[in-house]
Amino acid sequence: MAALFSGAPPQGGPGYSFKQTPTAAPSGERQHGFYPYTDNGGSTLGISGADFTILAGDTRSTSGYNINTRYAPKLFKIGGEGPENKGARIVLSVVGFAADGDALKERLDTIVKMYKYQHGKPMSVSACAQRLSHILYNKRFFPYYVHAILGGLDEDGKGALYSYDPVGSYEREQCRAAGAAASLIMPFLDNQVNFKNQYMPGSGTGHDLKAKAAEPLPQDHVEDLVRDAFTSAVERHIEVGDGLQMMIITADGVHESYTTLKQD
Repeated sequence: MAALFSGAPPQGGPGYSFKQTPTAAPSGERQHGFYPYTDNGGSTLGISGADFTILAGDTRSTSGYNINTRYAPKLFKIGGEGPENKGARIVLSVVGFAADGDALKERLDTIVKMYKYQHGKPMSVSACAQRLSHILYNKRFFPYYVHAILGGLDEDGKGALYSYDPVGSYEREQCRAAGAAASLIMPFLDNQVNFKNQYMPGSGTGHDLKAKAAEPLPQDHVEDLVRDAFTSAVERHIEVGDGLQMMIITADGVHESYTTLKQD
């Protein structure tokens, strides 16, 4: 889906326009351009553990070189009761076009709540993940301009994390970063969470080295990794910053925290 995001408008210009400067076609007819998307910056990430899942995202919203607001949450509770989503056990993160992210969140939240009322039990995270894939795929000809990450606990109480492209392709992963600073954060997660390019000491030399096996990390260690990832990202990307919103999903529910980040 790289082609979908490569058509973003210039950083210095408006996000979209219903009436851009008309151009003359070879036949002499006047043509007008229309581009309905914009990229509001920011980044999100998710990491799953043995009995928890953590999703996090910064709170900056941008348009080109302008900051729209310093507090625009990108993490949302899905399901539960009422507008406050009390008792929710699933969290959705969306980054990209903020309006599409809000629309996607509202639609998925409504579907999950209706499921509980109709079936008398909450929707599982795996079923919710598949339903989100269907929602995105049904809009494939005019896609939601977002990268979504869905997190929760599976039927065995283990952390479950699902990442998506804009048209519904998804997979369960141990960690994933999305958004403006994904290219900065994902290599860090690959090394620290997936143990890429890490080897067992004394296992040999050269090609005989034994790769370190990936295993779930302790919750407090993962929280530190999330803070380190965003602290580093805000130093190197102008579209990420202001605040860090973190949601930790455990058997006891969803715990939310907020940490201040750089504002320049």
